[in-house]
Amino acid sequence: MDYQSITVAGSGVLGSQIAYQIAFEGFDVSVYDINDDAIKDAKERIANLKPRYQKAAKASEADVNAAYNRISFHTDLSESARNADLVIEAIPEVVDIKTDFYKELGQVTPEKTVFATNSSTLMPSQFAEATGRPAKFLALHFANEIWKNNTAEIMKHQGTDPEVFDDVIKFAKAIGMVALPLHKEQPGYILNSLLVPLLEAAQKLLVKEVADVETIDKTWMLATGAPQGPFAILDVVGIKTAYNITLAKAEKTGDQEFKKLAELLKTEYIDKGKLGKETGEGFYTYPEPNFMEEDFLKNE
Repeated sequence: MDYQSITVAGSGVLGSQIAYQIAFEGFDVSVYDINDDAIKDAKERIANLKPRYQKAAKASEADVNAAYNRISFHTDLSESARNADLVIEAIPEVVDIKTDFYKELGQVTPEKTVFATNSSTLMPSQFAEATGRPAKFLALHFANEIWKNNTAEIMKHQGTDPEVFDDVIKFAKAIGMVALPLHKEQPGYILNSLLVPLLEAAQKLLVKEVADVETIDKTWMLATGAPQGPFAILDVVGIKTAYNITLAKAEKTGDQEFKKLAELLKTEYIDKGKLGKETGEGFYTYPEPNFMEEDFLKNE
């Protein structure tokens, strides 16, 4: 199938990036979110991507404006997805929210439409039945700062049609991604199977008061040569996303450390508007965070 009309459901940090990247590569994109305030934020968030593409992709002002103009914005799901060849879901990492969304989506889209979840930690088989079209459902996972971290993990579940799997791989390549096929379900896919344990370990060190944010990041950067530490990465991911994942694990496992961590993220960061890089403050303050200072990795 040749995908032409794409709907991105959810216009948070990554949803906005996905929508703009697809539009930048010449596709028509419909962005859906739940209310006018969310759409207003999405328009601003996506507009702020234009200068980043001018710098990173060496794009002209005309190019980035044309990409923006290929995007339409909607608060009505049926309107946003009525002609979609592909719907990419990028809504919060909450099982009940996703399940309800897929039940509604299946009722308002044409039979041709393929559904893909951008979930970072949840598996497509958890929602396949709710979609009403399990053969046309799979995972398509992107990394943050999609224009430079251009990975696309395509993961099928047992009931995914092989032709749909191949079509989504082709689509990922068409929007400038390096397509990374996963032939068996794996919680966390490849990227987050490696990354999430690192981020969780760092956050547990913090909540147990073993060390502060900068010391933990400095240790990782010095010992591995990485350009960023785990808390700098969390600022890019977004602290709301980290909170949702942590809260879900706390509720599922009853682990007291996860409960304490979720409370810390809520009270010390989210409630204070410190949501990460996008809002100018998270674990670090932007646009000039401490970890980018020349002497950050030197002895004080």
